[in-house]
Amino acid sequence: MTIQGYVDWKGKPIINKKQHGRARAAFFVHTQMMVSNFIYITNMLNLPTYLHGIMHEDVASSATTVTNLLGATCAFSLFGAFISDSYISRFKTILIFGPLGFLGFGLLAVQAHLPSLHPPPCNIKDDLANCEKAHGWNLALLYIGLYTVAVGDGCTRSCSPALGGDQFDSDDPVEVLQKSSFFNWITFAISFGGFTGLLLLVWIENNEGWDIGFGVCALATLVGVLAIACGSPFFRNQMPTGSPLTRMLQVFVAAFRKRNLLLPESSEHLHQFSNKDTTEMDLLPHTMGFKFLDKAAIADGGEIGPWSLCTATQVEETKVVLKMIPIFFSSVFGSIPNALLLTLTVQQGNTMNTKLGAIHISPATLFIVPIAFQMVMLVIYDRFIMPCLRRITGYVGGITHLQRIGFGFVFTALATCAAALVEKRRMRIVEENGLIQDSASAVPMSVLWLLPQFFFLGVVDVTSFVGLLEFFNSEAPSGMKSIGTAIFWCTLGLASFFGTITIELANKASRDGADGRGWIEGNNLNKGHLDRFYWLLCVMQLLALCNFVYCAKRYVYRQNLHIREEKATSQAEEMTVI
Repeated sequence: MTIQGYVDWKGKPIINKKQHGRARAAFFVHTQMMVSNFIYITNMLNLPTYLHGIMHEDVASSATTVTNLLGATCAFSLFGAFISDSYISRFKTILIFGPLGFLGFGLLAVQAHLPSLHPPPCNIKDDLANCEKAHGWNLALLYIGLYTVAVGDGCTRSCSPALGGDQFDSDDPVEVLQKSSFFNWITFAISFGGFTGLLLLVWIENNEGWDIGFGVCALATLVGVLAIACGSPFFRNQMPTGSPLTRMLQVFVAAFRKRNLLLPESSEHLHQFSNKDTTEMDLLPHTMGFKFLDKAAIADGGEIGPWSLCTATQVEETKVVLKMIPIFFSSVFGSIPNALLLTLTVQQGNTMNTKLGAIHISPATLFIVPIAFQMVMLVIYDRFIMPCLRRITGYVGGITHLQRIGFGFVFTALATCAAALVEKRRMRIVEENGLIQDSASAVPMSVLWLLPQFFFLGVVDVTSFVGLLEFFNSEAPSGMKSIGTAIFWCTLGLASFFGTITIELANKASRDGADGRGWIEGNNLNKGHLDRFYWLLCVMQLLALCNFVYCAKRYVYRQNLHIREEKATSQAEEMTVI
């Protein structure tokens, strides 16, 4: 049976579903995501150490540089999604833009290796030390390398999950269940990549040198691209359907031109595709809401160009995106603390006792704990919890996507609360030991005190991370799957940008006293009030949670989340799901 709108690597229609797609094809996507996050997660967590210790940026600047980089990566994912959905396939987009990561990490490796391309070494923890910051050409080279990586990683990041989702037919009840597991396992691949990176790559960067570490990142980038290339004979490739943004704009223009016309009594009278057009795009059923857009599909006998007459499916595509906007913005505000907690916790840990017996523990390495917890929980959730919930609720995923997201936002609030309490204890120990002015000496408090907030962040990734990814990918129409995945990454990216703004505003509002320092300004956290900033994030998260619950209750799913055939459950359990 031919799968509508999909072709093999030779451009021929998919006739035999068993030869293309499903778990075998998804394996190559899992491999690429694992390798890319071996690099990405590790550097997002350990890069503040490089920026602070080697490039001599202060604590706030190194944190905002990383959050800005995360935001830029997610913004470029939207560009990659637009290219793949409009003009070339997701597979080709990965092959074209993936190697840019190799170039970017190569530049960073050269800069880290040559002393003339970065500031001379100094003791950044000593306030009396006159540490030269990166400037001029050296600073430019740093940002060129970082943002070249952001372009390559961003463009591939939006396409990989969408390419994996394409391997499962939404009209097949067995493959629908497999698709739900796919997003759990792709998150497992992301977590496993981060786990191995924090074990291996952090050690290489901190002990063997950042030049070698960045060189390993460059090679790993190529391995990820090659993994996708090797899967080309097995992929189901979505045929580009033209620019989705242009189609949406055409709907608005046509609806405005026909604003004075009356809608027909039945939606069946709205203009729809001809039979020859339906091979590349699914027909979407008419829905209520945004009725003024339906006027774009009224055939009044006048002009019939794309800017004057749109199809009903084209109108429904636009409605889908508009309906997701409240969920998008409420998810952005609910994700603001995540990136800040990741970067600031590393800075927090750098001031503490990082020894466990004779072993030195890098603060970034502590993220192994939540990642290991994620992997265990994802396996338990996919194999045991989800099937049980599926039998109780009748939902394919056990619970709805938005319920899973909201559950994660609750744990984000708990993570900020735990971080504030731990920081309050750290500051009390600082005062008791007279270390307020001494940032070079380690605070006599074990870095293991950070484990509670790490644990809660692990729960967040098992719940809200997977829920957001599956929600935006599943709800997006077939011709906009990469856009849907890019919207997910843009959620995290905008949250990172708002996190940067939150730091700046908090520092500006809290500057008082003789030194005029904000809560988290300068190189010495002992002089600041990071605990107060964490409490601010906690209050913001509770408000964001209330807003998300309100938007989620009003949302109507486009996809049917219930199991459509009872026998599909037993059939799916008999099949191997990677």
